[in-house]
Amino acid sequence: MLGFGLWWLRRAEVAARRAGEGYGPGPHAATDEQLVRERAITADTFDPAEVPHGRHGEDLPPFWLAVLPVFVVVAVNFAMTALVLPRLDTGYLAEERWGETSLSAVGGVWAVMTALLAAIVALVVANRHRLPALRKSVDAGSNASVLPALNTASQVGFGAVVAALPAFAVVRDGLLALGGGPLTSLGLATSVIAGITGSASGGLTFALEALGETFAGMAEQGGIDPDLMHRVAAIGAGGLDVLPHNGAVVTLLAVCGATHRESYRDIAMVAMVGQLLALALAITLGSTLGSF
Repeated sequence: MLGFGLWWLRRAEVAARRAGEGYGPGPHAATDEQLVRERAITADTFDPAEVPHGRHGEDLPPFWLAVLPVFVVVAVNFAMTALVLPRLDTGYLAEERWGETSLSAVGGVWAVMTALLAAIVALVVANRHRLPALRKSVDAGSNASVLPALNTASQVGFGAVVAALPAFAVVRDGLLALGGGPLTSLGLATSVIAGITGSASGGLTFALEALGETFAGMAEQGGIDPDLMHRVAAIGAGGLDVLPHNGAVVTLLAVCGATHRESYRDIAMVAMVGQLLALALAITLGSTLGSF
């Protein structure tokens, strides 16, 4: 996916330079904040109202400091998953007042939340002098996080309602009868549902909520590694999700002052075609080798 996307972007860059194109506001630039919001109400990446509130800092951090939070997330997540959580006494989780759950069910969330919190603390400590209004920055980040959280929650709720409808049984049976084995059916199912919802996260969640048990049973019967099934589902959710009605695509074009006619071809090539090729390769390798 990375190689294909970079190849296409390089190709587009050469063509743009040859045509004398460059950066700058175009004739379709959206400058009205309300217009941007109206064109991006389905965005699942950020709140467009926060776009005009930021500005470039005068004291920019060095590169290593800028990427430090990313490495903190990876390191702390790994440490929590492999070292810390397995050593804790979590038998109490099986009690009714704690939800009768287990560490395997909640450990991933605990690890990620701890890693993100550690990254936030590291970012604040390392850049405290660059954040003269820390409370305002935290408020802005919190406000920007509300929209994607509510959008994802609404998509999951929408998926649950649709999955309960009798008509969904017809769609489910049709997807399962496509042939080609469980990997092919799973990849196509997540791709189609992600395309319908216009969201990779929503499509993946919807597909696994509605069809997860079915595909898990098919994997067990066929001797397919569940990790392989999940990998195919994750890749499949990242293809058709960027159809023109995708909220992130609409937001991207609105913020950049571009239109679907001008830019969607390149978006589709980078974010759709490459992913679909990778999905086909993953299914082929998985069917041939059985695992990654």
